[in-house]
Amino acid sequence: MSIFAGTVDSEEKTAEVASELSFPVAYGMTRAQGDAVGAWWEERRDHIQPSEFLLTGSGRVMFSTYSSSPVGRMDPEETLTLVKFLDARRQQKK
Repeated sequence: MSIFAGTVDSEEKTAEVASELSFPVAYGMTRAQGDAVGAWWEERRDHIQPSEFLLTGSGRVMFSTYSSSPVGRMDPEETLTLVKFLDARRQQKK
């Protein structure tokens, strides 16, 4: 399993936040890049809103969340529990 993130923030601002994370964070994302990953671009403030995706190994979206505030974002522990559950079910079907 891999985790990565992207932001419209500058390299310097992203480095401040990403220094404490254990996964890569892309900086300076454009609207075209946000559109390419299926993110929600907010016209009024001209930026990407939080958009989170749980992908299969082939890149198909299994689950997603879109949020216009801090409420409703994926919780890392809950997401990991879901991934483990789905993996266990997949193993049982084999």
